[in-house]
Amino acid sequence: MRLHLVLIEAIVFSLEEVFFQKKHADKVIEKVLKSNPKWGARDRAFIAENVYEIVRNWRLLVHLCQAEGNESRYLNQIIGTWFLQKGYEANDWIGFKNVNADNVKKLLETARGNRAIIESVPDWLDVEVASQLSENIWTQELKAMNQPAKVILRANTLKTSLSDLQNKLENEGVFATTLNDAPDALVLKERKNIFTSQSFKEGLFEVQDAGSQWIAPFLDVKPGMRVIDACAGAGGKTLHLSALMQSKGSLIALDIEAWKLEELKKRGRRAGISNTETRLIENNKTIKRLHETADRLLLDVPCSGLGVLKRNPDAKWKMSLDFIQKIQITQRDILDRYSKMLRKGGKMVYATCSLLPSESENQVQWFLEQQNGAFELIEEKRCSPAQHGYDGFYMACLQKI
Repeated sequence: MRLHLVLIEAIVFSLEEVFFQKKHADKVIEKVLKSNPKWGARDRAFIAENVYEIVRNWRLLVHLCQAEGNESRYLNQIIGTWFLQKGYEANDWIGFKNVNADNVKKLLETARGNRAIIESVPDWLDVEVASQLSENIWTQELKAMNQPAKVILRANTLKTSLSDLQNKLENEGVFATTLNDAPDALVLKERKNIFTSQSFKEGLFEVQDAGSQWIAPFLDVKPGMRVIDACAGAGGKTLHLSALMQSKGSLIALDIEAWKLEELKKRGRRAGISNTETRLIENNKTIKRLHETADRLLLDVPCSGLGVLKRNPDAKWKMSLDFIQKIQITQRDILDRYSKMLRKGGKMVYATCSLLPSESENQVQWFLEQQNGAFELIEEKRCSPAQHGYDGFYMACLQKI
């Protein structure tokens, strides 16, 4: 297989932006793909997939090039090593020079005894997660998260059924299968730019991982209820909640970022929801005005994001132990203050996209102890990348007594 120089240049630029300008991989790729409208679907997929895979395997590739501490200088060689490992033929591109295949093979063998190198994670992260999960479980989860994420859709049941959506997508050349453990989900058989499809424009689906689709039903909402999504972000779970409520009742979406709520409004219009109101959390007064008003409360709290490394592999190179420790303080603050919005007898779901008990089970246990019997744990659940193949999520359903 031969490589086209213009595509390699796009990959080089993308990786420079991700690693040396500290930009988010998804935003970088989106910008790069928009820069050349002449690229066809195959070229665009080639760029995106290889950028993500190199980001995912960055530490191993750096090790194979013996480039620790000099990643910027050795970037072309790192990329060249990746493509030679993938079976591409060397050409006159500079990245293939100085790549010694025999040396790479030897270094690969020595790396197999070091999980942090072979699975490409920072040492501190490897030690921290293994200490909380156990060596064996972390190894399994890490291997699973180093597989590319599948594209999974959630049928918008306000506008269509799962079978009708599946048939409509097939007519548009997009083939997908159902999942047993996510009743509104379709997983694409091959990656496609589904955002240009007529079905997307009509609001018939949202892109949402199957694990994420477990959370809204866990809250046990019913049409006519007053529901608050207190960390709504751009609204993926808000839209799901509205669909489960048949767009009846009251659904309040809160967030501290105005731009995310604007994105939620845009998505809500496309989805055809009519029971949702957005409110910006400007200070604690926003929360106090809603004290004891909610039948259901979703706290999808900020977290490390360790459960979604499969689709956000650059996150592992940007986070730190200090960040994880600080975000746990934020989580407790949200639990303490936001839980007051729930009525007596109401249910609350605390959710994270983290694998760490320190962000999940331990936080719920802390909250229950702080409440002195005012809340009880009804059920908790985990979506495991290793066991289920989706992103990693934790969710706990609690009831206010």
